Amino acid sequence: MTRAVAVDAVGLVGAGAVGQAVATTLCTSGFCHRLVIASRTAEQAAALAADIDDMRQATASPLHPHPGRLADLSDCQAVVIAVRASFTNARRTDVRMAGAVANAPAIGHLAAALRGYRGTVLVVTNPVDVMARLFAELSGCERVFGIGSNLDSARYRAALARHLHVPSAAVGGHVIGEHGDAAVVCASSTTVNDQRVPLPLQQLRDELAIRAGRISAGIGRTRSGPAGAVLSALCRTLAVDDGIEELSAPYRGGWLGIPLRFAQGRPIACLPSLDAAEQRQFTAADTKLRTAYRALRSLPELPSPDSERAS
Repeated sequence: MTRAVAVDAVGLVGAGAVGQAVATTLCTSGFCHRLVIASRTAEQAAALAADIDDMRQATASPLHPHPGRLADLSDCQAVVIAVRASFTNARRTDVRMAGAVANAPAIGHLAAALRGYRGTVLVVTNPVDVMARLFAELSGCERVFGIGSNLDSARYRAALARHLHVPSAAVGGHVIGEHGDAAVVCASSTTVNDQRVPLPLQQLRDELAIRAGRISAGIGRTRSGPAGAVLSALCRTLAVDDGIEELSAPYRGGWLGIPLRFAQGRPIACLPSLDAAEQRQFTAADTKLRTAYRALRSLPELPSPDSERAS
C-alpha cells in the first residue's frame, strides 16, 4: 500500500508513555519518512526505535525510525518535546502545574541544546503553557507551540456532541487559556451546525475537569489523546492542512492557549468573542500563567534573564 507522506523528518524527545504514543501515531499515520528519537538514555531511544520499526514492518508504514542525539534533530522540520522528570504528583487540584519545578530543568537543558533551531517545536510536557514559554525564551526558537488547549477543545467538542447526539464535526467551539484548572470554555460562541443552542455548561465543565484524571486512574497516564493533538498540530504548523488549532502561543506579553488560524503554516490569532464572564476567566488564566512563569524563572537551575542577554 502506497501512502502520501507529508514531511521528511520529525524529531521526538522523550520515550515515555506520551513519547511512545506519539511515535506510534506518526508511524500508523505515515506522516513522515523519518522519525528521529532522542531520550534520556541511548538505550531508551534505541528500544523505542526498534519497537516502532517492528510496527513499520507489520503495517507497511513509510516511516523509518532512528535513535539519535539532540544534535541529530537540526534537520527535522519539527521537534516534539514529550519529556517528563521522575516525580510523584500528589495534587488533587491544579494537577498539571505540579510538574513545573520538576520538569523545568529538563526543558532548560533541551532549550540550550536546541538553541537556534529553525523548525517548529511542539511542547507536550506539563504544565504545557509554562513549559512552552520557557523553552521558547531560553532557546530563542521562533516557532514554539504548546499542545494543551487543542486537546481540551477536542474533548469539549466531543463531550457536547455526545450530549446532543450529533457528530463532533457539527460542533464549533474552543477551550482556551490554561491547559488545566483555569481553562476557559468559550460557551458564548459555541455552535452546533452553525447555530447557537442551549448548553449544559456545568456538566461539560465537570466532564473536562475529571476526564484526564479518570484516564490516568485507569491506565496510569493520558497518552493517546495528547498524541492525536500532536498529529493535528503538526498538520497545521507544517502546512499539510490549513485550519484553526488551539495552541499555547505568545499573546499580549504572556503565553496561553488561543485559537490560531494556520494558512500555509503561518499562524494568526483568531480569538472568538468572549462574554463578560469568559473575559474575566481568560484574564485570570493569563495572570495565573504569568505568575507561575515568573516564579519558575527564579529557580537556580535555570539561566537568569541577564545571562541570556549576555550570551
